[in-house]
Amino acid sequence: MGRTCGIPFDIVILSVSRRTDIPNYYSEWFLNRIKEGYVYARNPMNAHQISKIILSPEVIDCIVFWTKNPEPMFSRLNELDNYKYYFQFTLTSYGNDIECNVPHKKKLMIPIFQKLSHKIGKEKVIWRYDPIIFTDKYNIEYHLKAFEQIAKELHGYTSKCVISFVDIYAKNKKNMKTLNPFFLTEDELVSFGKEIALIARNHNIKVASCAETVDLSSCGIEHNCCIDIELIEKIIDCKIQADKDKNQRKECGCIESIEIGTYNTCKNGCQYCYANYSQESVSQNCKLYDVHSPLLCGKISENDKITERKVKSLKEKQLTIWDI
Repeated sequence: MGRTCGIPFDIVILSVSRRTDIPNYYSEWFLNRIKEGYVYARNPMNAHQISKIILSPEVIDCIVFWTKNPEPMFSRLNELDNYKYYFQFTLTSYGNDIECNVPHKKKLMIPIFQKLSHKIGKEKVIWRYDPIIFTDKYNIEYHLKAFEQIAKELHGYTSKCVISFVDIYAKNKKNMKTLNPFFLTEDELVSFGKEIALIARNHNIKVASCAETVDLSSCGIEHNCCIDIELIEKIIDCKIQADKDKNQRKECGCIESIEIGTYNTCKNGCQYCYANYSQESVSQNCKLYDVHSPLLCGKISENDKITERKVKSLKEKQLTIWDI
């Protein structure tokens, strides 16, 4: 029987990670951190400020994984049996001209998606078809055809797809310029959204948008919360109380979480990436990778200040029906 809560409560959610693909490249490090029971996370706005985060299952109420390839974790998923979690799995139709180091989608990544869904359940594997970039090669017709092909393969393996349209940042501006993208008008986006939603419905998949200003609700596409209070409540079997994440854009609906990733460490090589300054910076940081270090791709210096982050699950304050 599931837990019953007397009152909503604050929870601790771990983000693994918006900044880098930990399941793909650093899963051994992460699972070592789970075993050790804590992790260090450097503040990207203050390089000498490091937080120590306790990782016991009594503290961490849900883990949200972000990845383009979770296969390196498959043989060790049992080490997470005491945790609640779900995956944001990015599976697009781009080739290596845009996603340089991502394996072949049809031959490898679709079967990996299906395998993960089989292992943990389709409700815990969110398909991300994003960001959507329009170019001469990857035009509207291409995306609609590719989306339908992938949706057909994922029918029965996921319940939800998240889409977004590419944003230009200082970190990806140079790379994006070489792709020569074009942008749709709002009316064109709505028309495109209707086609995407119809394809998804035909495969029992609900579509939502991530941090978009454009309103696609007329297409049946609602604004998404990637760190999703409703999904988390379902996974942990309890009502929760959580605030919007103030560190994200105003269009983002995610609730608060603790991020443990490190910028400039993702080796997927995506041209649209906002988390890497350059491949040179990634190469330099990856040289510091140590599977036994509490810090991802970094070393602790004498000038660093380590502070234990005060986190506490309130699960012990839940009321069951026997307490009422």
